Amino acid sequence: MEKFTHVRIVMGMIVSLGLTHMLKGLSSAIQHPSQKNIYPIHMAWVASLILNILQFWWWEFNLREIPVWTFGIYIYLIFYAFIIYLMCAMLFPDSLRDYADYRDYFMSRRAWFFGLAFAESVIDIGDSFIKGELHVASLGDMYWVKTAAFAVGCLFAIRTRNQIYHASFVALNLLAQLLFVANLTWSHA
Repeated sequence: MEKFTHVRIVMGMIVSLGLTHMLKGLSSAIQHPSQKNIYPIHMAWVASLILNILQFWWWEFNLREIPVWTFGIYIYLIFYAFIIYLMCAMLFPDSLRDYADYRDYFMSRRAWFFGLAFAESVIDIGDSFIKGELHVASLGDMYWVKTAAFAVGCLFAIRTRNQIYHASFVALNLLAQLLFVANLTWSHA
């Protein structure tokens, strides 16, 4: 249990920096909406990533069930937290000086953002298996469908600037996240 507590603290520090970055970016956009040229698709990904972070923190509590901790598991989980932080950093850059607005920025950096999102979805599968067979079984079929669809969607998002695709992808992703949370909430009630 001591190793779990240690790993949880380190992961929490990294992911909380990402969440702080997101909240700071949101705060700035709210304070100065005309200066930031808010882009709805970007903001929808912000909402999705915040929900993702909250789910991540919730699910990482299941790591307490790991009977034997290794340095490999520790590094894997810390890498997972790094990916989440980098995704947060990609959504809110330090400056938009080199870009017309958030749409220009997001589209120019979409390969990075969706590459990281793809990696995060693959890493999440490993994270689920680290937590054990019972945890994997508890996720149900919806987890696998959602994860596969998201990963494929990320690969397409890297390649296209089509606004209809990007709006549809983020909307479906948010819907899938909410349905997944609702399903797990009701099934464990």
